[in-house]
Amino acid sequence: MFTNGCFDIVHPGHVHILRTARSMGDALMVGVNTDGSVSRLKGYGRPVNDLPSRLEVLSEFRSVDYLVPFDEDTPSELIGLLLPDVLVKGGDYTVDTVVGAEPVLASGGRVEIVPLVGGHSTSSIIAGLAERYEP
Repeated sequence: MFTNGCFDIVHPGHVHILRTARSMGDALMVGVNTDGSVSRLKGYGRPVNDLPSRLEVLSEFRSVDYLVPFDEDTPSELIGLLLPDVLVKGGDYTVDTVVGAEPVLASGGRVEIVPLVGGHSTSSIIAGLAERYEP
């Protein structure tokens, strides 16, 4: 199985996706955006946590077997190289919008969409902190 993300501020939604993805097979590989990739995708002030810190946190999850950083804006190239049996993304995607779905499906794999855990996102955590501690 393979999933990916920034995992900038890990929250229960991340835990749910990682745990669910791992339950779908024998080993879970997680692609993690590098700092440059996160900054390009999320904008100024991101990431909050640098790549070594994010990798350290993720390495402690029982559900995570392998971590692979990638510097591109999408994991398309990495997915094309790995061709996982199962590609897993959160419920804010559809099979049609998941990067890497085409080569996975063409090779006989499948794409699984995991329902989101409501009320949890890194962006909402950051916005809430900014609002709470704004002078």
